[in-house]
Amino acid sequence: MARSKYTEVELGMIADISGNLKRILHLKGVSQTDLSNKTELPTSTISDYVNGKTLIPPGNLQKIADALNVLKSDINSSFKKTQSYKSIPLIDRICAGEGLLAEQNVEGYIHYPFQDSRQPDYALRVKHDSMIGAGIESGDIVFMRYAQWADYNGQIVATLINNDEEGTLKRIKWSEGSPLIKLMSGNSKHKVIEVLPNQVRVFGVYMGHFRPENHQETS
Repeated sequence: MARSKYTEVELGMIADISGNLKRILHLKGVSQTDLSNKTELPTSTISDYVNGKTLIPPGNLQKIADALNVLKSDINSSFKKTQSYKSIPLIDRICAGEGLLAEQNVEGYIHYPFQDSRQPDYALRVKHDSMIGAGIESGDIVFMRYAQWADYNGQIVATLINNDEEGTLKRIKWSEGSPLIKLMSGNSKHKVIEVLPNQVRVFGVYMGHFRPENHQETS
């Protein structure tokens, strides 16, 4: 049974857990029912955690973290250690029809080097040369923060256009008075794509990138 009153600290923790769970479930394409089945916790209990109604006890937090293949600190930020690095899932493609971080899309895990900064949600291995004008080459690793739209006009985003099987990095732009969204590459060989807002999906915004030491261009 839920407690009748929580402290301000606990309320903040509940809100943090709720937001993190919603994000992780969405990214991994896991439903609350799926999570209930994996953890053997009642669906009503999972719903309370996801919707910020009750605080997850440590035992259930570990069950949920194990079921989602994440750290406890990814769900409850209070478990984060000040000097620990977060493991970022590295994916090799952005595609429709499944969770962005579905297991079949995750190539491995890497670390984000800036501990005190906002941590990315995932990293993407670049396969094409469409953003070389922004210094992003094929084979580079790009850090992304999950978002469903750009923070500002002209931002680099991971995007998927309707009917395409795989997404790409593009610079997204719009103009006042025009209904069309422009998706622009950083390579003059690629044409500007114009679409309506409902024809494009954004899966994250660019946070930075690096070139692996064993860098090899991929086609």
